[in-house]
Amino acid sequence: MKKLLLISALLIFACSDDEGNPCVYEPTLTTQAATDVTETSATLNGVISIVSENCDVPNNTEQGFVYSTEIQPTLEDTQVNVNGTNISTTVQGLTPNTTYYVRAFLTNNLGDFYGDEMDFTTNEVGGCDEAGTVIGQDGNSYDYLCYGDQAWTVENAEMVTYRDGTPIPQVTDNEEWDNLTTGAWAYYNNDPTKPKLYNWYAVMGIHDADPNTPNKEFAPEGWHVPSDVEWTTLEEYLIANGYNYDGTTTENKIAKAMASTTGWGTSTNIGAIGNDQSLNNSSDFNAFPEGGRANTGYFGFEGEGVLFWSSTEYNTNFAWYRYLGNIYSNLGREATNKQTGIPVRFVRD
Repeated sequence: MKKLLLISALLIFACSDDEGNPCVYEPTLTTQAATDVTETSATLNGVISIVSENCDVPNNTEQGFVYSTEIQPTLEDTQVNVNGTNISTTVQGLTPNTTYYVRAFLTNNLGDFYGDEMDFTTNEVGGCDEAGTVIGQDGNSYDYLCYGDQAWTVENAEMVTYRDGTPIPQVTDNEEWDNLTTGAWAYYNNDPTKPKLYNWYAVMGIHDADPNTPNKEFAPEGWHVPSDVEWTTLEEYLIANGYNYDGTTTENKIAKAMASTTGWGTSTNIGAIGNDQSLNNSSDFNAFPEGGRANTGYFGFEGEGVLFWSSTEYNTNFAWYRYLGNIYSNLGREATNKQTGIPVRFVRD
């Protein structure tokens, strides 16, 4: 990627104020590196500052970014307007595995001004080349790893708002939790030192009771809650790549490889998560036994297991999830009430 550059334009116009001082108009445009680049989106960043002395306010001012797949984009290419000094915006609908060139711009009746060019390349579809970190809407960071062509977060969701900033309510009362048909979260045992658990309605962004209202996005930009099929893809990858506890590449014996090395109840079952926990977590998925909250509102299962939501419905009242238990050697698959509160992981779009 090209190093950050900026451009300054100093214009002295023939006009002057009542005392004969010349008009000085000096915009400084800085194009910064794009961030949060996915297969089809990227966040453009820049700074626009203006020094103006003895000048009338320019007419019809627009500013923001221009971008193109060709070098030196201008106002003839794709334009997105952004107001302010420190400017940032996310553009969608980009082509995967494509290099784009971007410049900050400002235009008005005094002229067209551009920052120097930066470039970025969108990700390949389904590709995953290296580990990294994604920042959620609440500012929390989530490390992710590659498993085949998939990128998975290896830390559980901690957000308290949807992607657009709409709050996800915390619900502590058991009866209220049991009657929910909209998104909510709770700390395990309502203890702020414990992890956050989410019902399926939160996962799906169902934030109100109006079925005609569009759902919110729960995951960070460029990410989503994995479907049942995507969980199966992860499972098959781990099996095929020798993550079974006995090194075989058939059958589902991957629980130890996915589980954390501490926190689990003990077990004498061969290949179980709780049997010699020091051998766990060879995949670095780091699933910790955080337990869950039943649809009735009661908490349990801490130290014994962990469940993870999928985005896939089983029926009107149930949805699919995956689970790990201290006495088991496999990654399990079941369906449960949508009011159930359990952890969430993300997979990249």
